[in-house]
Amino acid sequence: MTANKIALVTGGSRGLGRDMAINLAKKEIDVVLTYHSNKEKADEVVKEIESLGQKAWALQLDTGKVSQFDEFFTRLSSVLKEERGSTNIDFLINNAGAALHAPFAETTEAQFDETLNVHFKGVFFLTQKALPYLNEGGRIINVSSGLARFSLPGNSVYGSLKGAIDVFTRYLAKELGSRGIRANVVAPGAIETDFGNGQVRDNKETNQFVATMTALGRAGLPEDIGSVVAFMCTEDARWINSHRLEVTGGMNL
Repeated sequence: MTANKIALVTGGSRGLGRDMAINLAKKEIDVVLTYHSNKEKADEVVKEIESLGQKAWALQLDTGKVSQFDEFFTRLSSVLKEERGSTNIDFLINNAGAALHAPFAETTEAQFDETLNVHFKGVFFLTQKALPYLNEGGRIINVSSGLARFSLPGNSVYGSLKGAIDVFTRYLAKELGSRGIRANVVAPGAIETDFGNGQVRDNKETNQFVATMTALGRAGLPEDIGSVVAFMCTEDARWINSHRLEVTGGMNL
C-alpha cells in the first residue's frame, strides 16, 4: 500500500475546490476530485497535481443526487484498489456547491429543494456513505460560509443550510471521535471565483462592497482558502476538532 495519504474533494475542478486540491498536493497528499459536468477542467487540475509529484483522479458526481452515491463509491473503490492497493481515504472535503440568491418572499419550493439537496442532504449522506472508506484518525472538513454568521438579503436558504452544516459537523465530531476522526468547518467569506456567476470576481460594484465590509480591505481569493483546508489535513492540526474556522479576512465584524 502506498504511504501517501489521500483526500476526496467534492467540486474540485474549479474555484475553491481546485485550490484546495492543489494545496493538498503541495502537502504530499494524493487527491480524488469530483466534478459535476466539466471534465476538461477537472483533467486540468489532475495534470497540475501530477506535475507536483502527486497522484490524482477525477470522477463525475452530482452531489445533489443521493441516488448516485453507491455507484460513485463503487467506481472510487475500483480506481483506488487498482492504483493504490487500498480502497480507503484519509480526508473527506465536502466542498461542492451552487449559489442561490433569491429574496425570501420569492423563493420557490423547487429552488429550496435543489439547494437543500446540494448543501445539506447531499453532504449528510455522502459523508455517511464515505464512513466505511475513511481511515481511523481521518478528517472530515465541511465547507460552510460567513453567511451562516451574518445575514445579507437574498441568502436566506443558502445561509440557513450552511448553518445546518455547522451544527452537523459538531455531531460528526462527537459521534466519530471514538475512531479518532476529526470533523471541522472551514467557512469562507466572499471570494473571487465563478461561484454565483462570478458576481464577486467580475462585478466591480459587488467587489468594492465586499472590500468595504472586510477588515483587510479586499475580497477573498481562492488561495486564501485552499491553504487553510490543506493545513487542516496535516498533523499540525491534529487537536482541532468540532471547530468552525471562519476565513473571511474579518468580514462584517
